[in-house]
Amino acid sequence: MLSEQDFLAAEQKIPRDVPVVMLNLVAFHTSAIYAQSSVPPCSGREAYLQRYAPAFREAAAAAEVEGIRVIYLGAVAATLVGPEDPHWDAIALVEYPSFAALRKVLQSSAYKTKAEPHRKAALKAWQFVATLPPR
Repeated sequence: MLSEQDFLAAEQKIPRDVPVVMLNLVAFHTSAIYAQSSVPPCSGREAYLQRYAPAFREAAAAAEVEGIRVIYLGAVAATLVGPEDPHWDAIALVEYPSFAALRKVLQSSAYKTKAEPHRKAALKAWQFVATLPPR
């Protein structure tokens, strides 16, 4: 889902070696959709929170990236302004020590084999936005 072009375009806008907070807007499948039928069934929410999140932490550790912290994770209660479709189920704000650190995790073999399959199975829609503090 994330291409080399996506990373390069973001790197041109994000200063090096500054923390970046990623906004994750996610909509879950009712039931996770795995490519392999050998994976035990679960809801999309369970696949994301109970399978993807721990696998992401493992991938970060394997990539020797430290300093990642979840600032906020919450269920979306209502949309007051904006399109209803897609309806987001949850929002997460996650801080990374730098965009390079995030990229290192997302491009690691551990992420691609252990975490990404759970993210793909869990989510029917996703927006991933890099944010910086005001200057």
